[in-house]
Amino acid sequence: MKALSCGHLAPAAGARVCAHLTTDNGPDCFRVLTGVATRYDLLCKACADLDAPELLDACVGCFDRAEADADLGWRGTPGILRHDRDLGGAWSTTSCPVTPLNDQCLAPLPDGWLALTADGLVGIDGEPRLIGPVDVPPEPPREWAGHVRGPALYTSGDGRFAAVVTDYGRYGAVVDLASGAVTLALDRQDYHAETTRFPVAFLDGGTGPLVVAATGWNRLDVFDAATGRLLTDRVTSREENPEHYFDYFFGALRPSPSGRSLLVDGWAWHPVGVPLAIDCEAWLAGERHAPEHGRLVALQGIGEDEPMLDGVELRDAGADRRIGMFAGPAGAMWGHLGLLYVTAEAGFEVWDPAAGARIGFAEDFRPTAHRDGTFAELGNDRLRIWSSAR
Repeated sequence: MKALSCGHLAPAAGARVCAHLTTDNGPDCFRVLTGVATRYDLLCKACADLDAPELLDACVGCFDRAEADADLGWRGTPGILRHDRDLGGAWSTTSCPVTPLNDQCLAPLPDGWLALTADGLVGIDGEPRLIGPVDVPPEPPREWAGHVRGPALYTSGDGRFAAVVTDYGRYGAVVDLASGAVTLALDRQDYHAETTRFPVAFLDGGTGPLVVAATGWNRLDVFDAATGRLLTDRVTSREENPEHYFDYFFGALRPSPSGRSLLVDGWAWHPVGVPLAIDCEAWLAGERHAPEHGRLVALQGIGEDEPMLDGVELRDAGADRRIGMFAGPAGAMWGHLGLLYVTAEAGFEVWDPAAGARIGFAEDFRPTAHRDGTFAELGNDRLRIWSSAR
């Protein structure tokens, strides 16, 4: 092993730093992208402002120490791989005079779609049919840090129930779609509710759908969707159960395709985004505090501080270890059979995370709902659908 230009006889990091970052207590620095995929060097502000800064090949120790102070954000442009090919699959467009309240108000049913409109819930499985209004307590409009308070819609896998909630708000309701009756009123209280989407998701309980929902800023519970019965009674307060007190703000919930895990898009004070993976099987089998022992994961957005780099960071959920990242994807994203599907500003994108490349694109198609490889866009009095061949 030979000494690197940073001056140390140590394993190479495979990246460079400026000379000001090779000592302890160096200055804050930028991650400066090289233009090759997501590779980057670390430069202090003075060097990042130079046209031709002097860079040193860094050892792992120098690079890791400097990166701990990479608080200034990103500079440069990443390399984005695009290997687009024909999407294939099947397209259909039908007339459908139904207008969802927003992009969060279209959800899948086993043989169609469900929309939340100004008139209430509307089923779309042929001719649209009005199911009826949903009584959710009104909340005043609010916008904070780009979060706009508004309605959102979720459905159970068997199509029996829907949840209507107020994202970045406090209230919601679970509805029996056969009768239109509310089976469960949801209330996550009002402590910093403006910071996250309403945490709610459906799970398959074996004998019927279950609904997971926040009942406080730092608490999730499971209910029987048909009866509203609480299934996860436990003590989580700091005073009565300090061992299981969880100083964490729950956000949007996304079940894995198998239903085995539940991904949580939440945060903890500083604030810092902290996605979690909850073992639903263990939770429903009796491990009452599974939500308070989630495993770290990461999703869209590369980096730790704003502004983040558009792209996807992949992590080992159990070891809290980054195993890959690639630049590009930005927008609503779904996973299906190993690929990522993204509604971007220009249209619909298909990404292969193994290659870190975009492999398909459909201009001006912007779906807002997904079911088993089928994607739906509803607007301008038409329903447009694309189904993958996978």
